[in-house]
Amino acid sequence: MTKVEAVGRHARDTRLIWALCVASVVVYINLYLMQGMLPLIAEHFQVTAAKSTLVLSVTSFTLAFSLLGYAIVSDRIGRHKPIIISLWALALSNILLVFVKDFNALVAVRLLQGILLAAVPAIAMAYFKEQLRPETMLKAAAVYITANSFGGIIGRLFGGLMSQHLLWQDAMWLLLAVSLFGVALVSYLLPNAVSAAKRERLPKQWRFWRGGSEDLRGFVHHLKDGQMRLAYLIGGLAFMMMVNQYSFIQLHLMAPPYDWSRFEATLIFLCYSSGTLASYYTARWIARHGQLPLFRISLLLMLCGSLLTLLDTQVWICVGFLLTSCGFFITHSCCNSFVAMRASSHRAKATSLYLCCYYLGAAMGGPFLMLFWQRGEWQGVVMGSMVLLFLTSLAVWRLGWRQKQPLSQEMDTPQGASLR
Repeated sequence: MTKVEAVGRHARDTRLIWALCVASVVVYINLYLMQGMLPLIAEHFQVTAAKSTLVLSVTSFTLAFSLLGYAIVSDRIGRHKPIIISLWALALSNILLVFVKDFNALVAVRLLQGILLAAVPAIAMAYFKEQLRPETMLKAAAVYITANSFGGIIGRLFGGLMSQHLLWQDAMWLLLAVSLFGVALVSYLLPNAVSAAKRERLPKQWRFWRGGSEDLRGFVHHLKDGQMRLAYLIGGLAFMMMVNQYSFIQLHLMAPPYDWSRFEATLIFLCYSSGTLASYYTARWIARHGQLPLFRISLLLMLCGSLLTLLDTQVWICVGFLLTSCGFFITHSCCNSFVAMRASSHRAKATSLYLCCYYLGAAMGGPFLMLFWQRGEWQGVVMGSMVLLFLTSLAVWRLGWRQKQPLSQEMDTPQGASLR
């Protein structure tokens, strides 16, 4: 490769990383803005604060299953078009939010948006794997997950700020404008190159059922891999706890004796910053120590963080959420990079299966922790979190046990990425 070619490739790789990171920020602003607006949603649509959390759960639910569909589509037609089309549709769908009249209509629109939100998380890691060199891949994945965290923080704070100062319709018009700007920037930056996935499309003469059979084999291929299944489970359980803790802590902080305002309650999402920082450094930690030790450290951080909130002072709640967020994003980064690097074929399907479990965790965590909230409020939520952490620790232990088995005992030895 000549120097000119090397410079051109570096510039193209940089544009790809920036484009997908901006796309990620747009997606997570649209996904999590509602979490920062829960008090306004409860007031505007006249529902209980606990019921308002379902807005996040239903979006996560349709997002989870839509990931599988985007994996199939992107493996057939390439990565570029599904990302661009879904992002423009997502931005324009915010017009519907301006005119919703009741809570059921809001839930219906958010169900639709969950489908549109799925394209970027389903495709991004496979896009990186195909277009970037291995030494660049881990760094790109770390930066991308950092962008995920940043988008989540901005979305929640943005929602809280709008909840405090704007009416519902005004807030939704502003969301529309921000989304359109972000999508236009992604459309400008994202290189329109032929990906490996596009070259792997099924021949046109194959019948539809034959293609469907091939897609099914791709999903089954990864589900037969025991280590992949455990990575999916770990990510889903961890997210099931963490993201829904943030929903219920807002209700706790807005009640006596704290009496935080709507916007002040969303400031707890600044604790995500520890996860943003951890995501950025996790790639080098994985390269140095492997995933398994990091899984154990992250579990300890999430356990200590959750328990510290029981001291029930503002300082200890913030410290607890800083630790929990750091631990969670280490877990998520380890799972994400492991799945992407282990998949030797059907890469988008491998990533989408992981993220399907991840967002199903978010969807199921709301109703699950709501049961504990109704019994014991915040103390009950922490008790429910302990149940989820126990299950996660069992999955991590099982993953470590499988890693120690001889390669001949693995279901899918060609994928044998090491956790070390």
